[in-house]
Amino acid sequence: MSGRKNEIIGGIKEGLGKVTGNDTLEAEGTAQKAAGKTERKMSGAGHQVKGSVKSAAGSLIDSPTLKAQGEAEKVQGRIERA
Repeated sequence: MSGRKNEIIGGIKEGLGKVTGNDTLEAEGTAQKAAGKTERKMSGAGHQVKGSVKSAAGSLIDSPTLKAQGEAEKVQGRIERA
């Protein structure tokens, strides 16, 4: 969740920098927003991979519960990356 938080805070800093004419604050906000977006997308990709592994393991050992957990984690990863 920290990625989204950094995106939001970065966006606020960026906007305040634009409104006040503070180029340093605007640049800091832009960088923080970009870092947050990258962090969120990487976390989402990790969840998608982990979900795929769980789902495949569930299929392999015939565990509907593990397969469902894997599918849910893949969906969570897709949502995070959006």
